[in-house]
Amino acid sequence: MFYREAGDFSTTYPEDSQTFPIKFDRYRYYVVLAFAFLVVPFIINDYWANAILLPFLIYAIAAIGLNILTGYCGQVSLGTGGFMAVGAYSCYKFMTAFPDLSMFINVLLAGVVTAAVGVLFGLPSLRIKGFYLAVATLAAQFFLVWLFNRVPWFYNYSASGQINAPERTVLGVAVTGPNTSAWAAYLFCLVFCVASAIVARNLTRGSIGRKWMAIRDMDIAAEIIGVNPMKAKLTAFAISSFFVGISGALFFALYLGAVEVGEAFSIQKSFLILFMVIIGGLGSIFGSFAGAAFLVVLPVAMKIVGADMLGMPTDIVAHLQLVVVGALIIVFLILEPHGIAQLWRLAKEKLRLWPFPH
Repeated sequence: MFYREAGDFSTTYPEDSQTFPIKFDRYRYYVVLAFAFLVVPFIINDYWANAILLPFLIYAIAAIGLNILTGYCGQVSLGTGGFMAVGAYSCYKFMTAFPDLSMFINVLLAGVVTAAVGVLFGLPSLRIKGFYLAVATLAAQFFLVWLFNRVPWFYNYSASGQINAPERTVLGVAVTGPNTSAWAAYLFCLVFCVASAIVARNLTRGSIGRKWMAIRDMDIAAEIIGVNPMKAKLTAFAISSFFVGISGALFFALYLGAVEVGEAFSIQKSFLILFMVIIGGLGSIFGSFAGAAFLVVLPVAMKIVGADMLGMPTDIVAHLQLVVVGALIIVFLILEPHGIAQLWRLAKEKLRLWPFPH
């Protein structure tokens, strides 16, 4: 009654292969996009932008990137924070070296640089996998943070070692710097988030995505049937790092404005994005959004309930957040390994047959 596919027929191959072949799904996403682009910018304020919306959009892009690598290709990575740092520092260098370059181009070039670095650190995946690959990417995390801390060229020889985003405008509206409006930064991040989701959705549904999933399920069998494991793994690292680099550039330039690599892109950032993918659902673009939304909203909700309503000390609330997140990861890994995305799929199955029993 609430969710039906009956009567929704595809008569051509393009109709059958479109991103959302079911009309109900298409219209639902159209409504969500229309609300996000046409309504939210008029009602947004600084608190909602900085506390929820900007972190959600940026972390969703990073989660999509990690999900491509880990969820679709099966290559475990613990270096997401380091790759975000590559995107942030690349964006900073492009912004300061080419002040007339469009901010869109700066962010995209930061993604390209991060993709190249991701391929370099993805080379060990050709020989190792599983726990050993996780350790190798963890080494990349520590090496990249050390590099950006120790080489003054990356932060333009600043005495403090901090990088600050100079003001840049798009169509005459500031999107970085102290004069940035909340709605402008939100729309800029939203454009990249929607574009990333569309590109990732089409990649994972195409031949590249099928090769990634073949490598994930059984790499030896995939190689026997003609999948080139080197090409599949390195393309997964490149595309994943491209999205993560974009998220790092946005995190630095539009969200924080100024960063120190040791604090903003530490190992905790890598684990946070990995937790988003696990809770949201491995191998699901929707799961990347669900996990990002959950772990962005959870601290805000716990602060409101714990600190503001119950009067608990803020340090106790912060520790409780870690306990709750850890408990949720254990629960999802045991009871529902495919995360929130699988729960959503099961809910749609129930709605298809309601009010009849399943």
